Amino acid sequence: MSKFIIAGNTKLKGEISVMGAKNNALKAIPATLLTNETVILHNLPNIADVNFSLQILEKLGAKVKKINTNSYEICCKTIDPKKLNSDLAKKIRTSIMFVAPLLHRFSKVEMPHPGGCIIGKRPIDLFLDFFSQLGVKINYNNKFYTFINNGIAGKKYIFNSISHTGTESLMLLAVLAKGKTEIVNAACEPEVTALAEMLNQMGANIKGAGTPYIEINGVKKLHGTEFSIIPDRIEAGSFLCIGVATKSNLKINNCEPKHLEIPLKILQKMGVKLDIGKNYIKILNAQKLLSTNITTHEYPGFPTDLQSCYTILLTQAHGTSIVHETIFEGRLYFTDLLSRMGANIVLCDPHRVVITGPSKLYGKKVESPDIRAGLAMLIAGLIAQKTTEIDNIEQIDRGYERIDERLNKLGAKIKRMS
Repeated sequence: MSKFIIAGNTKLKGEISVMGAKNNALKAIPATLLTNETVILHNLPNIADVNFSLQILEKLGAKVKKINTNSYEICCKTIDPKKLNSDLAKKIRTSIMFVAPLLHRFSKVEMPHPGGCIIGKRPIDLFLDFFSQLGVKINYNNKFYTFINNGIAGKKYIFNSISHTGTESLMLLAVLAKGKTEIVNAACEPEVTALAEMLNQMGANIKGAGTPYIEINGVKKLHGTEFSIIPDRIEAGSFLCIGVATKSNLKINNCEPKHLEIPLKILQKMGVKLDIGKNYIKILNAQKLLSTNITTHEYPGFPTDLQSCYTILLTQAHGTSIVHETIFEGRLYFTDLLSRMGANIVLCDPHRVVITGPSKLYGKKVESPDIRAGLAMLIAGLIAQKTTEIDNIEQIDRGYERIDERLNKLGAKIKRMS
């Protein structure tokens, strides 16, 4: 297990580029199983979860050729579903995305409950429901799910609650299904739109991606393509938080500001002056932060994956703020770590915290409970007095490529120790 040692009270300077979107890459990789032809993926972030996903493909028998650091050539012509690696599947929640493509190739697929961090290890009842609705028989025995293809046919499916990964998994199931599939109350995230664009490039017939209603007419065959992963809006938003928290005039390049309209509006409401370009965001002034309230919501609302970083910012804002987490149960529990560092935070219930600031933070020995909270603790370490030690940084590595090296180039003082 590795850890970060962070020298606090550090100001940063310079420019940093955003990598490819984790939540697009982890859906594009399983999608390559839908064709026997070669697919080339560019701008894949070099992070643990993406590497796990590529390893799952290789274990299945796919030929995965690295073109450069962030580009891969993938051919899934010869694969064996019996070689779906259980240990790897247990490490990431998006291993569930492999089921639909494999069912279009084989009559039976077996896999354990998908894994991940404490946020990732959630029930998959929603997935089981739409699989069965479209004709897949499902058995569960000895901690393994068995999915049997009894003839996958499209139909109208209504999500009771919006699901980002659920929408994308259903898209992968519907593109080669017989007939038409209608998805009602679909997720609208940019990553959903990006996956639909990739699938349409491969010959799929998807309309309405990016809206609550998606229509998919099943086709008989998909072909290869070349596709570039979109910029990671969560990483871009995280870098903004790092710059604002450290009162640094950072410039974030290779991003899509249109994907961050609500987070940007909140920063401006807090008193942050920004220069927003076509593919960059520059922090002009963040000297005095004002309190505000934040409620997470599905896209285009405030993203839950940025909630922990913004919570750090609010500990430095003047006045009282409320953060209301509406998406994930328990995602605010990490605030106990901030309290230990000196933040004035009251956890009202699992979904709400009240923050009074500004608070001077002090370096402590803490741990990374999940990907996003881990990055938030790194930000806390950058602005705290003295030294902060963060254990379990493997969680951070799952979502952010070489975060210590990239921030050190801006002036941070972060040491990685095994």
